[in-house]
Amino acid sequence: MKKIVIACDHGAVDLKERIVAFLQKKNFEVTDLGTKGSQSVDYPDMAAAACHEFLKGGYEFGILLCGTGIGVSIAANKIAGIRCALVCDLFSAEMARAHNNANFIAFGGRIRYAAPVEEMIGKFLDTTFEGGRHERRIAKMTALENSR
Repeated sequence: MKKIVIACDHGAVDLKERIVAFLQKKNFEVTDLGTKGSQSVDYPDMAAAACHEFLKGGYEFGILLCGTGIGVSIAANKIAGIRCALVCDLFSAEMARAHNNANFIAFGGRIRYAAPVEEMIGKFLDTTFEGGRHERRIAKMTALENSR
């Protein structure tokens, strides 16, 4: 069974629950790191927890959520080995995988999207990394993790 890790702050609990249900219906094993209620938690902590869990191995990809998706995506991208894309529509979901080989995608619980988040996740899942010229670009992004 394919595994996905997911985490959110208090600004996206309802959306996270929808996503978990969607993924479970698609027969994914979901590791839900929370949060589960409306009590305030800091999105960098949630992003770090999910990214470090992902880096242990065995996961297809991860999903992060906060009020806008911006904070968790920025935090996640500070962690070596993580390429988190802030997805806003079907095209960005497709390109996150096809060109950037993202291993995390992020959404905002307070954002009104033109397409349902479940469709964007479906597009991400149905897309494969194109490789080729994109491999060179990903290598350059990875090299930036060690630059100052």
